[in-house]
Amino acid sequence: MVSDAEKLTINYEEDGVLIVKELDKVVLSKGAWATLIFRYQQWEKAKNAFSDDRFTIRRYRKINNEYRQQQKFNISSADQARKLIDALAVWVG
Repeated sequence: MVSDAEKLTINYEEDGVLIVKELDKVVLSKGAWATLIFRYQQWEKAKNAFSDDRFTIRRYRKINNEYRQQQKFNISSADQARKLIDALAVWVG
């Protein structure tokens, strides 16, 4: 497990094949609880290629000096991401 929020990743391999490829991340908060947003692609076996960019927000809790994932929210499309950005822009100013 990871004890530094900056080192958290969503890269995931199965049988030596990269299934989830992390492209970027931003640490939104860290401490006893860490919140990160990731930009990633997922391997689509049927297409034999990676998907379009996807996004996920993950919350991790530090237990015994190791971060463990507690919650996640997947942003299902670029359109949904834009709507989220627009709503936050209105609320935050």
